[in-house]
Order: sequence, then structure tokens, then C-alpha cells
Amino acid sequence: MSSNGTQRDPFELRDLATEAGKRLEDATAHQIIEWAVGEFGERFCVTSSMADAAVVHLAAEVAPGIDVVFLDTGLHFPETLEVRDFVASTMNVNVRSIQPDQSVLAQDAEFGPRLFSRAPDECCSLRKVLPLNKALADYDGWATGLRRDEGPTRANTRVVDFDLSRRKVKVSPIAKWTEADQNAYIERHNIPVNPLLKDGFRSIGCWPCTRRTEPGEDPRAGRWAAFDKTECGLHV
Repeated sequence: MSSNGTQRDPFELRDLATEAGKRLEDATAHQIIEWAVGEFGERFCVTSSMADAAVVHLAAEVAPGIDVVFLDTGLHFPETLEVRDFVASTMNVNVRSIQPDQSVLAQDAEFGPRLFSRAPDECCSLRKVLPLNKALADYDGWATGLRRDEGPTRANTRVVDFDLSRRKVKVSPIAKWTEADQNAYIERHNIPVNPLLKDGFRSIGCWPCTRRTEPGEDPRAGRWAAFDKTECGLHV
């Protein structure tokens, strides 16, 4: 366990993730988080888009006061920020709102307005990927809310994996859950949920690049609908 601020060797982390990913495949979500907290201590965090707080709740039960990283892109729906603020005020976690180096106005001045409508990969990199990379410098591992049933790009998500680009351990404790499993957990524990999920949105990101989905559509179909793009680059 490393909770004293000392960064661990990436080759050690890679081997650790490979072994744990196999051993914990049949573990429960709580057991997976317990393993990560026991292994990394304060150098483990949760990332959340605030579509809901299921994984935040799981982590808080195991490690009260755990850091929760939220990427405040400056382009979120107001409902998303309301969920973030509610989580911060009602759950036993430390929400860290991470902002890009540039405000939206500063980005517009340098790259032109509405970069998201012309070069969404570049916009996502500036407002999501680079801020996350900077935030994760304080940690050896982090938890995500990825599920395998969310779409083809996430079908092979491992419960514990090694992110080669960031050289960190990536934990997806609810990877094996279905949408129904997650909804049942949310209802059972009265967990806050983004109200947009009941208004036709099945995947929620920045407002310019998110639309409602039609019945039967892939949950990610409402993201970057005008482009051949379903991921922002955080999970590659």
C-alpha cells in the first residue's frame, strides 16, 4: 500500500493491474474498490461525470472522505453542476472540480469560437483529457463508472486495467453491471441522479455535444452525433 505521496513504479503498477484484473474478475464492486483502497490508500481516487453518483457512493462506503475528481469543462449542463454540488454537500467525499488551463472565452480567442463544432477531438483534449492527466498526477489509480453494456467501445472494459498512456491503474468496479443493475443500486440507496437521464438523455457530456437518444439507439449515440466519434479520449 502506498498512501504517503510516493509515486509507484509504473512497471510495478502494470504487473499489479494485470494480476488483479484476472483475480478480481468475479469479485463484487465493493470488493474491487476495497482492493484498490487497500493497495493505494490516499493515492486512489474516483472520477465522476455526475450522471449519477453510484460509484462515488460505493467508494465512500469503503473509504469515507475519498477524493472525487470532476472535470469542470465550462460547458456542462446546469443539471450536471447541480448534481456535483449536491454530492459534495451530502456525501462523505472530497469533490475536486478540475478546470482546464483556459476558460471557454480564452480558448475561443486562441482557437476560434465553437471549437467543439469544428474539431471536437481537440476540444475534448483541451477541456477534458489534459486536465484529467494533470489531476491524476497525485494518484496511482482511479475508479471509473464504465460498464461493458454501454456500447461497443466499452465492451471489453476490465475491472482492473493498466492505462499505458497515463501509467496508472484504472479500476472499473461496475464494469460487469447492466444498466438495470445500476438503476437498482441507485434506487436502493437513494443516490442522486442527473435529471437529464429522465429527459431522453442516456449519456451526458458537455451541452454542445450531447443530444437526446431515440428508443433502441446505442446509449452513446447522443454524443458528438454529427461526427464519427463516441468517446472523448478519457477512456482509450
